[in-house]
Amino acid sequence: MRFRRFGRTGWQVSEIGYGMWGIGGGPGGWTGTDEDAGREALELAVAGGCNFFDTAWIYGRGHSEVLLGRLCRDHPERRLYVATKIPPLDRRWPPRKDARFAEVFPDTHVEEYLHHSRENLGVDRIDLLHYHVWEDAWASDEVWVRQVERMKRQGLVEAVGISVNRWEPWNVLAALDTGLVDVVQVIYNIFDQAPEDELFDACERHDVGVIARVPFDEGTLTGTLTPQSRWPEGDWRNSYFVPENLAASVERAERLRPVVPEGMTMPELALRFILNHPAVHTVIPGMRTPAHVRANLAVSDGTPLAPELLAELRRHRWDRRPTEWSQ
Repeated sequence: MRFRRFGRTGWQVSEIGYGMWGIGGGPGGWTGTDEDAGREALELAVAGGCNFFDTAWIYGRGHSEVLLGRLCRDHPERRLYVATKIPPLDRRWPPRKDARFAEVFPDTHVEEYLHHSRENLGVDRIDLLHYHVWEDAWASDEVWVRQVERMKRQGLVEAVGISVNRWEPWNVLAALDTGLVDVVQVIYNIFDQAPEDELFDACERHDVGVIARVPFDEGTLTGTLTPQSRWPEGDWRNSYFVPENLAASVERAERLRPVVPEGMTMPELALRFILNHPAVHTVIPGMRTPAHVRANLAVSDGTPLAPELLAELRRHRWDRRPTEWSQ
């Protein structure tokens, strides 16, 4: 496993991190969760050098946090970095454009969920706490400024981050200018290349850590979806891959398939594309099985993509705008 300096935190984090939404279970998530396989996958990730784990209270309503806390206690000899997220009070992803910060993250709500997360994780201080949604109009809100300063002063969190709304990488630039944000988590993959336009430069300028999330475009870039793909009732993917999105996503993946080099899988290509950018410090694929862990961690070998292949992948950029199903 290779490691990268995580912005101003100075942490050395594994360039392949662990996205823990899929193993959290619970309503509004991914169905088919096998907890035994998930625990085995987590153990295998630690053994393979992964030291960055991303969760959120909403992932299984705290269950994913509990699993991560157990993993950390089982490995006191390892420095495992823990990142979690405060859910919005109104449970809206993304927030309303006219919502005020104090409506979405009031102090009492943040204090309550900070307590829940610390209890679930079994820690006094959380390494990295994200706001799970964001509107950049909030960057000048004194409630937010005081909240961040208070959590750090009280020693409840070491670093504060923002999980950037889907397909809005520009919607955090003002927050970065305040100097209060240590880390951003943003969708970045072969299709979603827009963070390269402004965000990555801003992060490098402010020495802000960058987490690339959704590396496989919620499954599209695994190359396994078809126009007939369906999921069990209650699975989040049913609400995301509505007919118009599923058809367009499958078409894009099929267009990409001939570009995948011989001997390489589409997921491997997706991860290598992300790691090719120096502004990215860690990428967090969801890994629910040991097979996922083995395949994804193997990508951390320092092998760059050929310039000609990168140039071809640039042609697969897909700029999208948030809509009612994009969440």
